[in-house]
Amino acid sequence: MGRLFGLLLFIAALLYPFAVYYGMEHCSPQVFALALGVLWLARGLSQRDKPGNTWTTLLALGFCLLLGLAGEPHLLRWYPVLLNGFLFALFSHSLKFGPPLIERLARLREPNLPPVAIKHTRRVTQVWMGFFLFNGLVVVALNLWAPLSWWTLYTGLIAYGLMGLLFVGEWLVRQHVRRHE
Repeated sequence: MGRLFGLLLFIAALLYPFAVYYGMEHCSPQVFALALGVLWLARGLSQRDKPGNTWTTLLALGFCLLLGLAGEPHLLRWYPVLLNGFLFALFSHSLKFGPPLIERLARLREPNLPPVAIKHTRRVTQVWMGFFLFNGLVVVALNLWAPLSWWTLYTGLIAYGLMGLLFVGEWLVRQHVRRHE
């Protein structure tokens, strides 16, 4: 059940920029706050035993509460900053307390990673941290100084394109590392 809510949050995150672009004229921020709040609460309750679940759920619900109470449409544009902050914190926490998140994912496929692969996964985790920091800062700048159409273009298309390039680039580097093990 937790995976279902995780999937729904993922889909909501993908569609969110376009929903905000359309919804700022047609829906109240309270509708967004309620929809996001229900998804985050359901995810939080269904994944109680997952590390970091409590604080991420509480922060997300706090954002939803602020959005609902303030009723300020401009706050809708800050949700991607929150998501990038969550991801940055998740990757950085895994790097500090180990094993790095990318290593955990790699071990699902190859449980006995060689030392060179472990070193590589640590670097990849750092690269993703840099991406989430950069992406969050770009969204902050767009929130402060750009029109909604630019924000929608970046958060709904460009950021995902950059993620895709990062995935492909990492895959190419991984192939190179494997050949030289």
